[in-house]
Amino acid sequence: MIYWLSPYLEHIHSGFGVLQYLTMRAILGVLTALAVSLFLGPRMIERLKHYQIGQAVRSDGPQTHLSKAGTPTMGGALILISMIISTLLWSDLTNRYVWVVVVVTIMFGAVGWVDDYKKVVQKNSRGLPARWKYFWQSIAGFGAAIFLFYTSTSPIETSLILPFFKNVALPLSGALFVLLTYFVIVGTSNAVNLTDGLDGLAILPSVLISGAFAIFAYVTGNINFAEYLNIPYVAGSGEMIIFCGSIVGAGLGFLWFNTYPAQVFMGDVGALALGAAIGVVAVIVRQEIVLVIMGGVFVAETLSVILQVASFKLTGKRIFRMAPLHHHYELKGWPEPRVIVRFWIITVVLVLIGLATLKIR
Repeated sequence: MIYWLSPYLEHIHSGFGVLQYLTMRAILGVLTALAVSLFLGPRMIERLKHYQIGQAVRSDGPQTHLSKAGTPTMGGALILISMIISTLLWSDLTNRYVWVVVVVTIMFGAVGWVDDYKKVVQKNSRGLPARWKYFWQSIAGFGAAIFLFYTSTSPIETSLILPFFKNVALPLSGALFVLLTYFVIVGTSNAVNLTDGLDGLAILPSVLISGAFAIFAYVTGNINFAEYLNIPYVAGSGEMIIFCGSIVGAGLGFLWFNTYPAQVFMGDVGALALGAAIGVVAVIVRQEIVLVIMGGVFVAETLSVILQVASFKLTGKRIFRMAPLHHHYELKGWPEPRVIVRFWIITVVLVLIGLATLKIR
């Protein structure tokens, strides 16, 4: 919005010309989302407490979690509000990618909100039935995939890029592109949701990965950098640096309240939306495989659940003491902060490996 006003503001003072630069708007996006999150956070937490919107804790889980019962949840709405305000404020609103990520984020957030509301407010332990949850996720996922395919302007926008290899891109047919995009968006959304089980465990990896994708977005949307680095040039994708920056700012603001011991939990409203947002950005900048690398913690958490369920159904035995994976280490005796920080460290390493693909080709 302010991007539209910048030419007029420049007539008032030449200094407003900096608002034309992506990097400046990205920095302002981070700071705006952080400021909104820190300002609204205490007020939202108080409202959640007032309406007794508190977390329910499984009795069969780690005993250390029993003290968390009643902690305000659905705080992910704080992340969504902060990042959407910042994105709309600093982005070029004529850019199609901006609206794709905003709409998908809101839709997945809405699905998570309904699920949280049924669990916490209506005291329905099942929440939103799985079939309806995946139905609405599929509507959003397929909708975004079809839109991105039919609005693509070059073959590279629908090709699968192989990292670590120079100029290797596999063209995808319409059906393959739509399916891949769907699985990336919905899969990442649910992977982040599974990881969101400890204080700050899901939010900082989301921030780190979003920060890395901000770099990918900037170079992918700049024809000179893209040519120099031998990565695909996707016109207009540079605006995603502002959206990713907004996730970083909103995520850090939320972490201020979510760090151990948490004052608020994000709930499905935040986790589903964050995962979907990151998935859409990965598709736009054509780095789906890099997302798997950088999101290794999310992948491991998801695989632990799949393997646990499959093993129990097939053999009657469990592979892990409890799934997702972070609970396994808790039941092995690791204190919660140790699990969280070590998973953060692993994510830092994986993000650096992901960024290395920009040069190692």
